[in-house]
Amino acid sequence: MIKRVCTIFILTLLFLFNSPVYSLDISSKTLDKYTKKISNKFTRTYCNTTKFGISYDGALAFAVGETNKEFKNNKLNKFIDYSLLKNSIVNDLGNNCQVYDFAVSKLKNLKFN
Repeated sequence: MIKRVCTIFILTLLFLFNSPVYSLDISSKTLDKYTKKISNKFTRTYCNTTKFGISYDGALAFAVGETNKEFKNNKLNKFIDYSLLKNSIVNDLGNNCQVYDFAVSKLKNLKFN
């Protein structure tokens, strides 16, 4: 008898405090906007830093550090396609800063945890 009462009590608790878990629904439009936001931030930082007279390597290190610092805690980071992001950054640098000889391989430190 005590065994049945305990079983019913435990099952009741399990059903009462059971909360549904939903999958994270992220659209491609949201990811594209987020990727563009990161690309714009990096490009603005890199362009402004080089205009102040800092070397290209120093500007790269500063832009990577600032971009990592700003976007490191976003929940969308695990869904980013880094090759697409890096290509977007290189294209934006060419269009906005007229930096056409920037290699994608220089962005190897651009990773968000």
